[in-house]
This record gives sequence, structure tokens and C-alpha cells, in this order.
Amino acid sequence: MQYDNCLFLSIHIPLFDTEKRTTYSGELDIILTDRHLITSHRQSIYQLTKFFEDLQKSEGKRRLSMETTPAHLLHHIIALLLNSCFPRLNHISQKLDFIENQVFAEKEKEMVFEISVLKRDILNFRRTLKPQRSILESILQKDHPFIPAETKIYFQDMIGTNVRLWNILESQKETIEALEATNNSLLSNKLELTMKVLTIFSAILLPMTVYSNMLAMSAQIPFGHNPHAFWIHTSLMIFLSLITITVFRIKKWL
Repeated sequence: MQYDNCLFLSIHIPLFDTEKRTTYSGELDIILTDRHLITSHRQSIYQLTKFFEDLQKSEGKRRLSMETTPAHLLHHIIALLLNSCFPRLNHISQKLDFIENQVFAEKEKEMVFEISVLKRDILNFRRTLKPQRSILESILQKDHPFIPAETKIYFQDMIGTNVRLWNILESQKETIEALEATNNSLLSNKLELTMKVLTIFSAILLPMTVYSNMLAMSAQIPFGHNPHAFWIHTSLMIFLSLITITVFRIKKWL
């Protein structure tokens, strides 16, 4: 937003919450005049804090950054914040590799929550980064009296940096969605296999259950007075189960 005596910018920086394990947006408000650059932020932006600490410690860095125009300093700060996103994206890539290895190591259940956490992190990162490109483009397209024409080429480079960050995020978004689909498919296959095994056991035990119930309803149990009655009935139930298994194999249900 441009005023008569200054240019106001509001930039959002992807910051990371270690407790919630997700990215959140940190707002940085910047006021640019022909001789001053003023920054204001509520959240702690460690990249910016470290930058000003380095300026205080190093006279060379202070002279390099402070003796040029405020527009050059603005470019330096925005470029610093954008470039600080690359290590975070590298960390996300490492997490993607870890999840992929765990998914194919038969740890699908453990990865359901991890996939959800990383997916939220990527979505929050994208939500924070997306509006910044329009801000950079507005600096190039409009003639601002506080931004010299010779400095606009540097802001053009930052648009390229923003595009590279966005492309990496797009790739990571597609990767996490593919891993989520694969993980859900493997979980579904395991569940189907478990249900199949339980169904087979139930089907095999069903004839034995029916046979034993029929004996319980009969007042005169066949072979009741035979000393080998238990083994005779057990053999008959096993025989019925074998017939059931044979039918299942003929039908190719096993």
C-alpha cells in the first residue's frame, strides 16, 4: 500500500511450531521511506533477529547493508526470508523419505498420524507462501518513488526464488498425497486379508458347530454307549471340515 510519504508492505513468513509440528504464518510489517526502513512483527522471526544481530556484531556487514538505499535493504531482508525457506523444505523432503520407508516396512498404522501431520505442515506452508508472489509482482509493476528502477531487477530475482519454492511445495504436496493413498491401500489390503482369514475360520468351524448342536438336541446320542464315542464324533467333525476346505479349494475361495 502506497502513501504520499511511505510504502507499506505486509509480508507473511513461514515459521515452524516445534510443539504442534506444523508451519504457521508470521506477519512482518514493513514501512519504507526514502531514507528509512521500519519493521514490525508480533511473532519472533528468528531469521530477522539473527540478521540484525549480525549487523551489530560486524561492521563490514553493517556498512554493506546500511550504507545503501532502504530499497536495497528491503530486498536483502525479503531475499533472506525467502532463502530461509529452503532448509525447511529440505527437512520436509527428509520426512517424506522417512514416511515412504516406513510405509513399505509394514508400519502403515504408525504412519497414518505422521502423514496427517506432514500434510498439514505442507498445506500451511503453501497457504503462507502463496500471497507473497503478488506482493513482489506489485513492486515490479508499479512505479514506487521509494524503490529506484535499478533495484527492480533484484526483486525480479526474488520472484524466481518464490517460483522455485512453490514448485518444490507442489512436488511435496503430490508426494504426500500419493503416500497417503498408498498407505490407505496397504491398510485396506491388510484389513481385507484379516477379514478373509476370519471368514474362512468361521466357515470351517460352521459344520462342526452345527454337528455338535445336533448332538446336543438328541436325547439318544449316536454311539453314546461306545467307549470311543468322543473320538468317533471328533473324527466326523474333522471330516466335515475337510469337506468344507475341499469345496473352498474347488471354488478357488482359498
